[in-house]
Amino acid sequence: MSKDTTHNRKVRGSQIRSSRADKQQRRATDRAKKSVDRLEKQQTETDETASGLSDQFVPDDQTFVETAAVNRMITRTQRWLDAQYPVHCVGPTGCGKTALAMRVARRRDRPVVWINGDAGLTTNDLVGEYAETERVSERDKYIHNVIKSKEIVRDRWVDNPLTVAVREGATLVYNEFSRTKPAANNVLLSVFEEGVLELPGQRGESRYVDVHPEFRAILTSNSVEYAGVHTPQDALLDRLVSIHMEFYDRETEIEIVRAHTDDVTADYVVPMVQLFRELRDQLEITVGTRAAIMAVRGINATDELSRSMLIDICVDVLASKVSELGAVRELRSSVETAVAGLETAPIQSEQS
Repeated sequence: MSKDTTHNRKVRGSQIRSSRADKQQRRATDRAKKSVDRLEKQQTETDETASGLSDQFVPDDQTFVETAAVNRMITRTQRWLDAQYPVHCVGPTGCGKTALAMRVARRRDRPVVWINGDAGLTTNDLVGEYAETERVSERDKYIHNVIKSKEIVRDRWVDNPLTVAVREGATLVYNEFSRTKPAANNVLLSVFEEGVLELPGQRGESRYVDVHPEFRAILTSNSVEYAGVHTPQDALLDRLVSIHMEFYDRETEIEIVRAHTDDVTADYVVPMVQLFRELRDQLEITVGTRAAIMAVRGINATDELSRSMLIDICVDVLASKVSELGAVRELRSSVETAVAGLETAPIQSEQS
């Protein structure tokens, strides 16, 4: 039998060259680190987008006026949000629904996410979709004369406002909610009832998002008699608390108009509010507080206001609500009668 001459070699000092296993381990570690860095970068971009929504895309409410009537509506809305119910503010155009929703949302001291409803809005517009393409390139050069490259192209999911609000625990203000077709709003059913948002189009576990405990929703809608308004499905309405709003009292409207106009037109605020409140009772069209604000601003752009100029201003403000010339003539006649009854309007004589 031949003698076994092999024996274990004893290596003294530090190892100069890495073993194949060490190289493979380093490669795997480097790849994992790159993947983590990419994910952290994506998460940072998502967080920055979510945190910036409340500052960049939400209407300002600095001119909001608080009176006893307004505070009563704020209290009613906050009560139901505290009880963890979504609130649906319903009322005629220009009655202050959106301003109220924004003030209540900002008072919660949480991020605010804004959605504007319309007939073209889809479920994807609410929750998100695969709307970006991500390209990842990796190059390995561990052997000096061999270059290994790999390029991965994949779709990237982009969250839309509802998903951002649900994840971040934001207050969702869904303006003109009833202008969106009911089918698009079906995604809200599971959000309000089960506390889960389903993302159609997502895959695997990513398809479902747990609703943050601080998430709240305020929806605003015009009354059903307005054109372009859809009747929400009963299943969704059953999960909402509806607060029906009307125009505020005279004193509140005066304060609102005063807050939105310059000091130089202060003398016109009271008579204009009086005039448009009378027209509201007489005309079939909706005459909102916004109309009085527009009229006062129009007066401010006039050097010397005559009665005929005032009539023109009022007709111009309200004429967008009628579509026929005959209706415009009837509107002018009603405005002339109302202006003639003004007692406190500081109007220059026609001869001036």
